[in-house]
Amino acid sequence: KIMANSTFSGPVRSENGFEQITVAATTGVVTTNLDISSAGAISTSSTITARQAVDTTFNAAGAASDTLTAAQSGTLFLINGVANNVVTFPSVSTGNVGVYYDFFVTVAVGAGTTTTLVLPGSAVSNFYGILSLTGGTAANGASDIAGDTFTFVNSTVANARVSVCCVSDDGTNSTWRLTSQSTPIATIG
Repeated sequence: KIMANSTFSGPVRSENGFEQITVAATTGVVTTNLDISSAGAISTSSTITARQAVDTTFNAAGAASDTLTAAQSGTLFLINGVANNVVTFPSVSTGNVGVYYDFFVTVAVGAGTTTTLVLPGSAVSNFYGILSLTGGTAANGASDIAGDTFTFVNSTVANARVSVCCVSDDGTNSTWRLTSQSTPIATIG
């Protein structure tokens, strides 16, 4: 059976899922290649591939200051620590829950500079962080749950990293889970 190709200007909707199939030309055997169930579960006979977006806004030799958006969730931000960088997180919103970002220091933070990650507002949001020193020897992570500013302190070496995820946001206050690895150890304040 041959059906016409169709182009839709709005969303395609189904109450019973979607399937992408192929039909063998010689036998007529139908093979389901991709299935999206009515519950939204995806199964495929192939591999789903994706790449993490990489952003270089903070990777220039000069100081950078920018406010992230929820639409940038999942992005890896590269950081050049030669100059002061200020990364401001999105305004509090219930839509932030589940938003996550990764940060990676590509050039060491200068002796007189810092890179900070700042939650918006004053004393309305907190990072709940595990801060680890990675100086080449065994080190236990330090827990810190009181502060809205995370800092890669001066002289932080290249290869330092931090991952953050919004775990609650009621539109007034937010909490972000944070895990960092750096030398020297980062701070939350």
